[in-house]
Amino acid sequence: MLAAGYGKIINTASMSGHIVNTPQNQTAYNTAKAGVIHMTHSLGTEWVQRGVRVSSISPGYTRTQMVDDLLATPIGQTMLPIWMEKTPMGRMAEVTDLTGALVFLACEASDYVTGHDIVVDGGYCAW
Repeated sequence: MLAAGYGKIINTASMSGHIVNTPQNQTAYNTAKAGVIHMTHSLGTEWVQRGVRVSSISPGYTRTQMVDDLLATPIGQTMLPIWMEKTPMGRMAEVTDLTGALVFLACEASDYVTGHDIVVDGGYCAW
């Protein structure tokens, strides 16, 4: 990309890089995702003059196999109602709910966007 003078990098962060999750404890995960967001800001400014835009998306609770496996456990079953209470849309994202943000960041419509993180969390971080 740098050699070509154009490209898009889209990192996957998390709303957990913006907030402290509850009821689960996950300091290492939250710290790692905050690092992804800050790396996105840094690379987004450092590489823009060479034609490369770097942005990220921060999904909220998203239905994946890993989340489904957690929710099948007794501990996971206690977490779901708390997550949904704190999510204004009252539901988890489906993977397809992330598509719009990804397509926007990947296409020419976002050529003036760099170093930005799009939070796709059903309103969780808006509280």
